[in-house]
Amino acid sequence: MEFRHLGRSGLMVSEISYGNWITHGSQVEEDAAFACVRAALDAGITTFDTADVYAGTRAEDVLGRALENERREGLEIFTKVYWPTGPGRNDRGLSRKHIMESINGSLRRLRTDYVDLYQAHRYDYNTPLEETMEAFADVVHSGKAHYIGVSEWTAEQLRAAHPLARELHIPLVSNQPQYSLLWRVIETEVVPASEELGIGQIVWSPMAQGVLSGKYLPGQPPPAGSRATDEKSGAGFISRFMNDDVLTRVQQLKPLAEQAGLSMAQLAVAWVLQNPNVSSAIIGASRPEQVHDNVKAAGVKLDADLLQAIDDIVGPIVERDPAKTESPAQRP
Repeated sequence: MEFRHLGRSGLMVSEISYGNWITHGSQVEEDAAFACVRAALDAGITTFDTADVYAGTRAEDVLGRALENERREGLEIFTKVYWPTGPGRNDRGLSRKHIMESINGSLRRLRTDYVDLYQAHRYDYNTPLEETMEAFADVVHSGKAHYIGVSEWTAEQLRAAHPLARELHIPLVSNQPQYSLLWRVIETEVVPASEELGIGQIVWSPMAQGVLSGKYLPGQPPPAGSRATDEKSGAGFISRFMNDDVLTRVQQLKPLAEQAGLSMAQLAVAWVLQNPNVSSAIIGASRPEQVHDNVKAAGVKLDADLLQAIDDIVGPIVERDPAKTESPAQRP
């Protein structure tokens, strides 16, 4: 495993991190989830990402039990707050009330006294940014989190939060966006702003919800039990890639992966890690073998000719619109 600094902070994270968005507590049985975490640890992964909303808080609980007997100082545990975790009007968003209650719930489920990174899962248009950042400052200053991050924030939002974080003496060090060789919406605005501000990307879905594994074939139904057939497993996200043009071009990447001595999944993960602003790429798994395969992307360097060949194939279908950095449904 290779390691990188998270943004311009002193925190080192594994180039490949393990996330449990759609697996722990919902898609896979607990024994399988524990086996995947064990495989990640054995492969040298030290960075684990979750969120209070995943599987209705169950994902945090499963991850907490899976890591319970590990040396805490040797791990980087990340979680998030924003999406609803209960029926009440204050069980969501980035108000002071919800943040302060949510961090306590996350720590209890994760069986730890602190998280290394506490992230705003989206931008909250209904709460003053000053209130949110002041609450995060209290979380950090009380020792319940070491660093602060965000997820799917625009360049404008990052620029607004950064001076507040400096004023409050809290380290805003990361953003967690969707990023893959098919989905590059952060490259035009978010990455340049992040480089300026010292913020690193912890990217999710580097394999485009599994499409870049090559298992989905044009003109054929998705394999039974795959993510594209399961609404609980992110089918809504994968649908944007499930058309014959995309799937045909993805199949054309196979010879390039073979020439590089990589699996399709390894090529996809290695591709996002070529971006120097990416601190870590999040992988998920329902089987330990997937972890063993994906981690081999760590430390891989793709040469310029290969990167150009990839762009020649997928260029016409790449999404680059920076307006898609966030969901329109979030806007008031």
